[in-house]
Amino acid sequence: MRGIFIVLAVSWLLCLPSQAQDTLRITLTGDILLDRGVRQVIDGHGMDCLFSADIDSVLQQSDVVIGNLECPATTIVAPVMKRYVFRGEPGWLTDLRRHGVTHLNLANNHSIDQGRRGLEDTWLNISKAGMTPIGAGHNMQEAAAPVLISERPRRVWMLASLRLALENFAYLPDQPCVSQESIDSLATRITRLKAADPSCYVIVSLHWGWENHTEVLPQQREEAHRLIAAGADCLACHHPHTLQEREDYRGKPIFYSMGNFIFDAQREMNRQGCMVRLHITATEAWAEQVDTVIEKGSFKIQKLKGSYRPSA
Repeated sequence: MRGIFIVLAVSWLLCLPSQAQDTLRITLTGDILLDRGVRQVIDGHGMDCLFSADIDSVLQQSDVVIGNLECPATTIVAPVMKRYVFRGEPGWLTDLRRHGVTHLNLANNHSIDQGRRGLEDTWLNISKAGMTPIGAGHNMQEAAAPVLISERPRRVWMLASLRLALENFAYLPDQPCVSQESIDSLATRITRLKAADPSCYVIVSLHWGWENHTEVLPQQREEAHRLIAAGADCLACHHPHTLQEREDYRGKPIFYSMGNFIFDAQREMNRQGCMVRLHITATEAWAEQVDTVIEKGSFKIQKLKGSYRPSA
């Protein structure tokens, strides 16, 4: 395998509202794997080869970049008994930060691949690399707590939850774990955040859905609508490893699956993904989708047809 390259498909289809200096720009990405085939590429060519100049330009023009880390990043080797077990090197986190990543979501089914100590060590290593971990903690209360992303131009909160059962891993809410907060509890938290600060912006990231399928499950749609009704402003989700539909519900964007971002994807359906870019001012917000593709063995930048209409 010569290389795995993330390349950008520009989808600025419509004119966006003018962006004043008080606009907060948040970019969210799909799944980031730092093991298996990606490990081979990093060992042979370094982390920089995973980022094209176009991808870097998007990330570096963002105030906040939130990725979903699909592996622990730790020197602790204590694999859980399951089919797919991953582990990345802690030093690679510094490279992610250098390319613009500021936050890493751990509320997924691979953060615990090296056990609870591996999860705790990953949390510490993310912090040491200058980034903020989301969706994990010393107990479930900490893991599920909303994370304040920014206070300007208004407060922006993020809630993350793994909505899948963990394989061969006991649910012990008093021990180090990832957030597995229920939809009921998420809706209650969102309602309380909005009651305390009606102008705040709430992002929800769920790890859910049907793996390797492009269809959204009816239960997902029902739960997403419920969270929007509770006050969520945007849902940006992952796990299927495929790009799924985006829906506007009550004027709020729902990205059911952003697909893969850094991944050793082989099939075409697993190489398509997107970044979600949020533009937030004191009084309004809009979202846009930037399509991406993971390209193997070539430096060619492949452009995709965009299909996302920015929404106010």
